[in-house]
Amino acid sequence: MSTPSVHDVAKSAGVSVGTVSNVLNHPHKVSPATVKRVQKAIEALGFVRNDAARQLRVGHSQTIGLVVLDVRNPFFTDIARGAEDKAAEGGLTVTLGNSDESSEREAKYLDLFEQQRVFGVLISPYGDISARLDSMRKRGIPSVLVDRESPNSTFSSVSVDDIVGGRLAAQHLLDIGRRRIAFVGGPMAIRQVSDRLAGAQSAADEVPNAQIDVIELDALTVIAGRDAGAMILARAPHERPDAIFAANDLVAMGVLQALLMSSDGGPSVRVPEDIALIGYDDIDFASAAVVPLSSISQPSAQMGQTAVELLLNEAADPSADRRKVVFSPKLVVRESTAPRL
Repeated sequence: MSTPSVHDVAKSAGVSVGTVSNVLNHPHKVSPATVKRVQKAIEALGFVRNDAARQLRVGHSQTIGLVVLDVRNPFFTDIARGAEDKAAEGGLTVTLGNSDESSEREAKYLDLFEQQRVFGVLISPYGDISARLDSMRKRGIPSVLVDRESPNSTFSSVSVDDIVGGRLAAQHLLDIGRRRIAFVGGPMAIRQVSDRLAGAQSAADEVPNAQIDVIELDALTVIAGRDAGAMILARAPHERPDAIFAANDLVAMGVLQALLMSSDGGPSVRVPEDIALIGYDDIDFASAAVVPLSSISQPSAQMGQTAVELLLNEAADPSADRRKVVFSPKLVVRESTAPRL
């Protein structure tokens, strides 16, 4: 028995081959009744579309490649969910790649996506990959930067103003009377981290006796935060900061664990009485921490949706001007930064 073809589906449904193609690729262009009839014929015949052959004909697949810095961070999974929802509206799917803050892994994912002739790429880059993305664009694969602005507006981008976010976090700590602030985050090669520190420093520079002590990390993880918290806890009480600004919520939660639960039975500190603590991203776990965590909120799902919109716009008109969408962060105050009584 031969494999059913598009022509067989069209004949069974009583429609043209073009209509079947639209149902498969652009269902919004076809009436619901016709879509239902074609889908019924597909199921009855057991038709399976040949995406490999289709890809060769049209020059690209119906897949968007998404590369994030750390898939363990709920901030990036929320971005992926937003991108996936928006892509589905246009009949596209999203394939997720985790660079794990590694230039080598990032390059391998871009190699893979280019080989697969993806519809386009959304990426939160670890380093400067402008030349690589420009090369892919020339081969018909557009890109949008996510959580990062594009140098010289070469690419469309979706981001949050992290300098403003860093300033919001530090200003809040200063407003509740804290003056010795430790910034915990890294590596500084990640632009978001350096921008958040710059914003915090700008706020501290305006307040007499305020200072920022930088504790640079190798990764933005709970474990790295726990190590930083243990380091702070090992200091003499008078040498400890009275506030901590963590570069993201995962780091903040690790710091919180170390401060509250000393593993060797030694002294712990009270949060926020002894040390106030604020994170960044406002992930779902922040509000559920043993001490609910103050944070800087970013519209992560909306960022993913907007990135897909920009990608679709460029695919439709490659000559159009690149767009830069910058969202404003918001301060979310919880118990971890409650004022001293």
